[in-house]
Amino acid sequence: MMNIRMIGLGKMGFNMALNMKDHGYDVTGYDIDQKVLDEFQASSFKACNSLACLCERQNDEQLIIWLMIPNGMVDKVLYDLEKYVLPGDVIIDGGNSNFNVSIKRYQTFKSLGVDFIDMGTSGGTKGARHGLCLLAGGEKEVVDKLEPLFKDLSIEDGFTYVGKPGAGHFTKMVHNGIEYGMMQSIGEGFALLKSSPFELDYEAISNAWNHGSLISSTLMGYVKEAFSQNKDLEGIEGKVDDTGEGMWMIEEALRYKVSLPVITQSLYARFKSKDEDQFGEKVVAATRKAFGGHTIYYKK
Repeated sequence: MMNIRMIGLGKMGFNMALNMKDHGYDVTGYDIDQKVLDEFQASSFKACNSLACLCERQNDEQLIIWLMIPNGMVDKVLYDLEKYVLPGDVIIDGGNSNFNVSIKRYQTFKSLGVDFIDMGTSGGTKGARHGLCLLAGGEKEVVDKLEPLFKDLSIEDGFTYVGKPGAGHFTKMVHNGIEYGMMQSIGEGFALLKSSPFELDYEAISNAWNHGSLISSTLMGYVKEAFSQNKDLEGIEGKVDDTGEGMWMIEEALRYKVSLPVITQSLYARFKSKDEDQFGEKVVAATRKAFGGHTIYYKK
């Protein structure tokens, strides 16, 4: 039985561990939050409160370590891991890291004989539990050896090897930029609906739009879910966080001289949302909460 060492047992990591368990994998988890570790152990997993515990191995066992942690914590954790990993081990970064930094991380571990895979991970918390979209970057022969694991974690046809080191996080960056634009468009559409003279049921409209229309999508499904939980999004502030990927994408577009007017404007709209309370931004904020458990702000 393959053992996966999971670092980061938050909304995504915990559900991914449950997904792996359903497919017959043995998962050992580490998190800095003791409450989360207790919940993890209560779900019949081995929980570790240190990297030393997480990286314990039997004889010449290969370590497969999967990180699902915020980008700001990755370098510190990778630095600490260097004292535990051995040639032939594999580290997978499944978070939203900058692809340029991922290439440097690959090079660092390559010099130690350790394989590094940058994994673009999409699907939200529900996908983590029941089937993700995974975009793997790294050396193809390394990714190929772990392909059964990646396919088990993914929805049907949801896994693909996208290219050399850095490609996984590059394609996820582009994915997230597209997501910015799509969500902004949906939010603006509902802002116009709200401004109309009609008494409209936003949940019913989003549900209908998600059945047979050309704008049906997973995102529209989450819009419907958001309205089902709060009919008019009462009390929610229209503040929408920017987690970095949109800005990275625009920086790369400037480097390659590629025009991204919609995605750029959607990023600016997120900046604007910190100052003004608009219904469109409420829709985006509530939708992000529905699919990814992202922070939502309520009026005081």
